[in-house]
Amino acid sequence: MGQVTSQYPLTFNGPLEAGVRAVALLAAAFPRSFDVQRITALDYLLLHTRELGGPDNLHPAAPIKTPATEVRGKVVQSALYLMMTRDLVCRHVTDQGILYRAGESAAPFINAFQSPYLISLRDHAAWLMGHLGAYTDQEFSGLMRQWFDEWVEEFQEVEPRFGDEP
Repeated sequence: MGQVTSQYPLTFNGPLEAGVRAVALLAAAFPRSFDVQRITALDYLLLHTRELGGPDNLHPAAPIKTPATEVRGKVVQSALYLMMTRDLVCRHVTDQGILYRAGESAAPFINAFQSPYLISLRDHAAWLMGHLGAYTDQEFSGLMRQWFDEWVEEFQEVEPRFGDEP
């Protein structure tokens, strides 16, 4: 059999999908605001709530758990810009930097979800914000550092020392 191909890329992690997840997260966190790095991490955690002791993951487990933070961060940034064009997200400058929060249209948008997946997404976002939303930046960084250490261990290879036999 031939390989199935399409001229259209898969869009699971495109700006629209990441934007809907960001709006769900920010609506659940309202009136709190977060920077892009925290939203990027929350975007990953939203899909992996089971690993935090929460509800089943929204998506099936992948063999590689490490989030591609550089790629994901760019997608989340594009997603936030896209959602800002529809008043779903707003940006404000503070002493802590550029922060994002749910826009005026976020709650009606999220509450209009009807499909089982999007309702589940909204529920997972509410759980995640209830679980982690009040973490200070320091506490959240500590949690992510712990996860990062586990991800690094997942890929580390034991390298032979100079002079050791292979």
